[in-house]
Amino acid sequence: MDVQLDPLGTALFWLDYAAAAVFGATGALAAARRKHDIITFGFFAAITGVGGGTLRDLLIGAPVFWVQRPGYIVACLAAATVVWLLGKRGWRFRALLWLDALGMAAYAVVGTAKALGLGVHPFSAVVMGVLTTAFGGVIRDVLAEEPNLLLRREIYITAALLGASVFAALKLAGVAFWPAGIAGFAAAFGLRACAIKFGWSLPGFMGEDRADGQDQSSP
Repeated sequence: MDVQLDPLGTALFWLDYAAAAVFGATGALAAARRKHDIITFGFFAAITGVGGGTLRDLLIGAPVFWVQRPGYIVACLAAATVVWLLGKRGWRFRALLWLDALGMAAYAVVGTAKALGLGVHPFSAVVMGVLTTAFGGVIRDVLAEEPNLLLRREIYITAALLGASVFAALKLAGVAFWPAGIAGFAAAFGLRACAIKFGWSLPGFMGEDRADGQDQSSP
């Protein structure tokens, strides 16, 4: 029997689908970089699209969102098919960065909103939002043998953290879902977009560099 969703539930439902499809496309694009076959395209898309949300649901004790709604997997596979059909396009690898930014911003809001809706503490809900954005991308990068996003100095997790925090703070202040969601999405996507466009990154550790027990710093 179908469950009638309230407006908030409907918003989260469609935003969740959109984010899964966008992240699925990034998985397929990662497969394209390695010139994999169509089956691997679909596998990369599916595991990237639902990986973060799966970890989130397991940690907060919720039913894993795609198990009873296989449409999420279908959306990821559809995204993989679109990437495959585009063929060789010079812009598609650049599109990976921007699609990933869109998916990251959407999942930062969706992950936080779902956790808050299940009564998770706001701080932990923000962490769930960040994990939702990061875990699928981590799996994608490991499978594609790409530099892991957690090990890059570019701004990514910071953008997800900003978006999730803005959304949670506004919800705690009593702001309705859509204004809070749009603000959180804009904060996350805006920061990530600036990082892509202008090469922003956080400063690295400036401590002593030691190798084999010897101080390798400049005199």
